[in-house]
Amino acid sequence: MTDRPITAGERFADVGDWNNSRGQGPNLWRTLGFRRTEWEPGGSTVEWDATVEYGFTTPGGPVIQGGLVTAILDSAMGGACFTTLDRDELFLTADLRVEFFRPTRPGTLRAVGTVLRRTRKVVFCAAELYDTDGTTLAASRCTQVLMPA
Repeated sequence: MTDRPITAGERFADVGDWNNSRGQGPNLWRTLGFRRTEWEPGGSTVEWDATVEYGFTTPGGPVIQGGLVTAILDSAMGGACFTTLDRDELFLTADLRVEFFRPTRPGTLRAVGTVLRRTRKVVFCAAELYDTDGTTLAASRCTQVLMPA
């Protein structure tokens, strides 16, 4: 069975509106300072300047807390999923897995999320987290369940 190519949904046209409204009121993006730097059908890149305040001290130096690493990976995958939706659809995460390959240190982090496969009811996504040197720090996969908006 050959998978269909990932195509933009109606919501992809709303990306500009989403970017403009994300700063209104309290939300995770505003609180942490996440910023979406790239969009494409089935893809989303999120960057974050992680500071020592978002981690803890170890003998090897400061490390960003794993839940926050998960949050940026989840945001990249969610954004990728969003680009494939029509306006009458929304999604909820049914499953989320993260692998931490090495400690995530303070600095600019980049999470790249992609849609691996989309069906009528489920979207499978993946993401990888990189530091400024391009080193892969963590990877994630999730299953998004589609619902009526």
